[in-house]
Amino acid sequence: MTMFALADCNNFYVSCERAFNPKLEDRPVVVLSNNDGCIIARSEEAKSIGIGMGNPFFQVRDIIDRYDVQVFSSNYTLYGDMSTRVMSILSEFTPEIEVYSIDEAFMNFNHLKVPEMESTAREIRRKVKQWTGIPVSIGIAATKTLAKLANRTAKKNPASGGVFLLDSDEKIKASLARTETGDIWGIGRHLAKRLQREGVYTAQDLAKADDVEIKKILGVCGLRTAMELRGVSCIKLEDAPAPRKSVCCSRSFGRDVSTLDDLSEAISLYTADAAERLRHEKLAAGTMTVFLDTGRFRKKCPYYFNSVSKTMAVPSSNTGELAGHAIKLIQNIYREKFIYKKAGIIFTDLSATAAVQLDLFSENPANFAKSCMLSETVDSINRRFGDGSVFYANEGVGKSWAMLRGRCSPHYTTKWDEIPEAG
Repeated sequence: MTMFALADCNNFYVSCERAFNPKLEDRPVVVLSNNDGCIIARSEEAKSIGIGMGNPFFQVRDIIDRYDVQVFSSNYTLYGDMSTRVMSILSEFTPEIEVYSIDEAFMNFNHLKVPEMESTAREIRRKVKQWTGIPVSIGIAATKTLAKLANRTAKKNPASGGVFLLDSDEKIKASLARTETGDIWGIGRHLAKRLQREGVYTAQDLAKADDVEIKKILGVCGLRTAMELRGVSCIKLEDAPAPRKSVCCSRSFGRDVSTLDDLSEAISLYTADAAERLRHEKLAAGTMTVFLDTGRFRKKCPYYFNSVSKTMAVPSSNTGELAGHAIKLIQNIYREKFIYKKAGIIFTDLSATAAVQLDLFSENPANFAKSCMLSETVDSINRRFGDGSVFYANEGVGKSWAMLRGRCSPHYTTKWDEIPEAG
């Protein structure tokens, strides 16, 4: 019988902050979204005092001050690096692993006997905590959807010790009965309301429902979920990620932006970030789209959104070339007298770098190779000495328009001058 284990890092962003700052243990901690706008991660202590997920920061300022809540700007560089470390440890315990998100991974436990599964999961949990400082919960079951339910129990029930195995009909029935439809993986609140109108309130109700009715309400995907709840594995482990169809880099500005110079700097930086991702995955982009947005929710300012695309003769991942195109595109859609809130770039028509064929009238192949080597060299230097150690001048120096991150913790694991010191 197929058995899946789902390892999920507890309050991941908060746990990353705590891993390098032990003083945060047992204290309420929250992490903010881009530009320090909304709450996107909370410790259990923060949840208990009434801070909700997605709450705007300014709306809960009184609670934060009253309970001395520790507040951090999002430090995605740190979180991404810690995620890589966690996933590396998980891969030591199983030959097949699917990294589902930055803080979750499904593992194939078929190579283990049922009595060994729980002990192995506890050893995974111990090792991840010891090596990274990140607490994880692990749910084990015969399908990925049931493993999600098991993981939920592992998190919510202290008696489980962070590991829960659905290995009997009695455990499965009890888990289904206490899980509301809105908490089922892939259902969500909107579909849950439709199910409730039909008298389906729990996972147990959905598992027992008629297939024809389920398909009518939820479609084929919903029927697959119901089958998974019955113990029939329908969702395979994806140990290789699906080919990427696009790469996007888009951020809101930390202040109002109205000049073409600021927008050109911003789009150059976003292009460099997105191009680095292309090279990391050995991809090249055939089409690029640049867009500008003033934001819809400013009552006193006129709204303006525009985008423009360019298809290149030869797919590219060269930062210098792509940034040059991006600046020209932003000039085409820029309009004076508008206050811009956001800009971004999207790369599509992606192909493997090794499969890129030069155009008959394109630049000398030797020059093309040199420009590719330049970008790769910049990547190498930045990986070794930290992001932004080397960059193109058109990205700007001061970056006064940059995203607000006034409460960001140090880059403990990726910058030499920010490595924590013991003493």
